[in-house]
Amino acid sequence: MSATLSASTLLAVPLAPLVGSVIAGLFGTKFGGNHIGRKVTHWLTILGVLVAFVISAQTLKSVVVDGARFNATLYEWMVVGGLKMEVGFLVDGLTAMMMCVVTFVSLMVHIYTIGYMEEDEGYNRFFSYISLFTFSMLMLVMSNNMLQLFFGWEAVGLVSYLLIGFWFNKPTAIFANMKAFLVNRVGDFGFILGIGLVAAYAGTLNYGEAFLKADSLATLTFPGTDWMLITVICICLFIGAMGKSAQFPLHVWLPDSMEGPTPISALIHAATMVTAGIFMVARMSPLFELSDTALSFIMVIGAITALFMGFLGIIQNDIKRVIAYSTLSQLGYMTVALGASAYSVAVFHLMTHAFFKALLFLGAGSVIIGMHHNQDIRWMGGVRKYMPITWITFLLGSLALIGTPFFAGFYSKDSIIEVVHESHLWGSGFAYFAVLAGVFITAFYSFRLYFLVFHGKERYDQNPDAHHDAHATHDAHDEHASHDEPNVSHDAHGHDPHAKPHESPWVVWLPLVLLAIPSVVIGFLTIKPMLYGGFFKDAILINAEKHPAMEELAQGFEHAGSAVGMALHGFTALPFWLALAGVVLSWYMYMINPALPAAIKRTCGPVYRLLENKYYLDWINENIVARGARALGTGLWKGGDQAIIDGALVNGSWKLVGRISGAVRWLQSGYIYHYAFAMLLGIFVLMTYFVWFNR
Repeated sequence: MSATLSASTLLAVPLAPLVGSVIAGLFGTKFGGNHIGRKVTHWLTILGVLVAFVISAQTLKSVVVDGARFNATLYEWMVVGGLKMEVGFLVDGLTAMMMCVVTFVSLMVHIYTIGYMEEDEGYNRFFSYISLFTFSMLMLVMSNNMLQLFFGWEAVGLVSYLLIGFWFNKPTAIFANMKAFLVNRVGDFGFILGIGLVAAYAGTLNYGEAFLKADSLATLTFPGTDWMLITVICICLFIGAMGKSAQFPLHVWLPDSMEGPTPISALIHAATMVTAGIFMVARMSPLFELSDTALSFIMVIGAITALFMGFLGIIQNDIKRVIAYSTLSQLGYMTVALGASAYSVAVFHLMTHAFFKALLFLGAGSVIIGMHHNQDIRWMGGVRKYMPITWITFLLGSLALIGTPFFAGFYSKDSIIEVVHESHLWGSGFAYFAVLAGVFITAFYSFRLYFLVFHGKERYDQNPDAHHDAHATHDAHDEHASHDEPNVSHDAHGHDPHAKPHESPWVVWLPLVLLAIPSVVIGFLTIKPMLYGGFFKDAILINAEKHPAMEELAQGFEHAGSAVGMALHGFTALPFWLALAGVVLSWYMYMINPALPAAIKRTCGPVYRLLENKYYLDWINENIVARGARALGTGLWKGGDQAIIDGALVNGSWKLVGRISGAVRWLQSGYIYHYAFAMLLGIFVLMTYFVWFNR
């Protein structure tokens, strides 16, 4: 491929999944008459994502090897004044990397779904949704303007609503998708304000044109205040990222998104949606570099998320929710790196995290299949000997997550810790403590999950929630109303609670193996070009004079000599020993002395209740924020709409006109003697007036 990328070829990347989604949605569901079967549906959508991945991989090769770039408008929608509304692509190192991550993880999820959703009634609909999700994310990351960015931003939110509530007969799923939708609307309000401010003061929505005017924006103040305009813009944009990338306090939707099927949990948490906010801030680095206040705000929010969401992962018993809180914590790490002005480090962790987090979620789904609906890790144990492929791949993903040297997560996570340590921005001290403490916490809850599921005594036959009527096959079909297991037949996945666990079919374990490979090696292979080479040279802008943390990090890497040297040094560094301490402590508490966790729970009752209630944020949202909003809405409705608008302005105006008309009608009687009397009365009044004032 030449150094110039083809617009038509790039257009095929998002359109291929879209075509598969549309055909599956129209002709593979009840809506379109079910004209195509399950095999046609899944192979059609998989082909679309495969085409997108192959082209994305070729594009990445051209970008890296040939230095190819693309930045052009494909379609001009409208021009309002001097503001152009366009559809266009910007392809550089950042975009090409995101394209490959999104399409590869999506391809793995598509293949995995064949086995996981095997007998679900909504099989074709699910494939249509996940392909549409892939299209939306690709449009977001490939955009060269803020209008298209916002389109992709809202599209992933809409499709996530459909996917989280995929089992729409489950009340908990309906509550979860509505919660996700509403919380994201809060963040999106800030996001669109930020875009609106850029459009108003820069006069453009195009990235390149807006970035050229960034220095002039930095000299302006927000009207009516002494706030710097660039700070207001950046904070508004980041509020959007707080919603999509689930940062405190807009994180509350993400754990509840586990109500959707496991494949979509992997797609949302690994490669799409939650990474959109991180990508957006990195893309907007020329703006964020001009506001230290915004960067400090970002760093502190990320540190709070990384630390306090990790605490919540310790007490979770649902296998997917443990991993969900891990996602929240790791998103906090990425956000901390953004705040430290280390955008490339944040995106690097985004990439490594996508692989091992998708692996962990899909591995959790494999365990759920093998454990006959059960998601509670307290009723597992000893699964390793029954599910060897799931076990080894899950272990590799866990080692990557906790930052074990030589694994992918080590290179990105250790770089975040170091760059925060080198940062001189306000809040970096707290952030450094948070990411260090997070290492221990992550290792503890990750291996608590690992040990309880794969080692120790077999406890799956002690589950009090297991079905006790082995003959009630049809009743078992309804159990997905309280478990994250698709509505499958008794024979398909072996839903007998008294049966032994079993390894999943090849369409389930093959994606685990393929995701395990980059979870181990991708960090080692890419750290030098992505962080210290020219991979992001024209995609990410850093003011090294104001924010020298990346330069200092580069000096440390040069001292280590290579990725191997960095990993070897990692064995002697504090993060490794903190992670090891977390693993050892979880092993002791759950394998050697299982009575200790219960004793700690009794001793630390108030703390446990605080964590169990998720810092009472849901209670605050439901009982204070929601009720306050409801009271405000009722007040505006009754006091504003009914009393003022309808009562005073609308009804009051016609009543006033009616009264005036009535009075005028009484005066205009049509009788001559009435008019003569009025004339005499007028003369009398005038004469009285002149006599009185001329005395």
